[in-house]
Amino acid sequence: MDLRIFTEPQQGADYETLLTVAKATEDLGFDAFFRSDHYLRMGSADGLPGPTDAWITLAGLARETRRIRLGTLMTAGTFRLPGVLAIQVAQVDRMSGGRIELGLGAGWFEEEHKAYGIPFPAERMSRLEEQLAIVTGLWATAPGATFDYRGTYYQVENSPALPKPAQAKVPVLVGGHGAKRTPRLAARYADEFNMPFASIEDSRRQFARVRDAAAEAGRKADELVYSNALVVCVGKDDAEVARRAAAIGREVDELKANGLAGSPDEVVEKLGTYAGIGSSRAYLQLLDLDDLDHLELISDRVLSQLG
Repeated sequence: MDLRIFTEPQQGADYETLLTVAKATEDLGFDAFFRSDHYLRMGSADGLPGPTDAWITLAGLARETRRIRLGTLMTAGTFRLPGVLAIQVAQVDRMSGGRIELGLGAGWFEEEHKAYGIPFPAERMSRLEEQLAIVTGLWATAPGATFDYRGTYYQVENSPALPKPAQAKVPVLVGGHGAKRTPRLAARYADEFNMPFASIEDSRRQFARVRDAAAEAGRKADELVYSNALVVCVGKDDAEVARRAAAIGREVDELKANGLAGSPDEVVEKLGTYAGIGSSRAYLQLLDLDDLDHLELISDRVLSQLG
């Protein structure tokens, strides 16, 4: 199973902190560094010194890392027009030498839209479908050809569909708990389906829906990668687990029930359970970005057991 590090900078992190974590992610052998795309903190965190933009951050990291893949869980479709997003992601992919992945979602956090004057339309899933069609369509247009699209919410006319990413195909991630439309969008447009913060049983059920939707769309179900995002809290002993849980304002029992928490062996065992339902990749939600010893422990005692 691939292990990727997933950060939530809106809770309080500047670029230098994110750079430090990304470099540790690379040095310690993890597969990728991903970040959320939010402009407002959630819960009791102070959010200081304020939000960082996901794609500006990834552009910087593209030039300051060499191996790890970089991406978003998930870019909010409400934040960017699809043509602009296609240009941004293609440019950052070229800056990284072809290491970018795009997680794209509908956007859900209404308060951050109000806080920064961003429209929050009701028909976000319908807009997301058109955004996915446009972004992937622009990238897939042959050099020298043009791209046109006429939808309900977006129209593209005579676009040169430039620039092209460095990769022949930037991996696109779609995810979520929706029972009907989300699997259909994943089956049509995604290379990876991500199930965020879900139990084994809920993940199993949603993966089956995506597999069924892929078959209906004429794709082989195994063409998609199936992954989970889960909060992580690992310690060498119970005291260290409790200390790390307290640092992020969570209870150990709750973390064990809903995430990856406990000793390294406990976490490896739970990852194996997710692997048993078809998940081949885990995004470890790291909430205390100053605790680099946590990353080192996961690398030494969890990642090492996964081969």
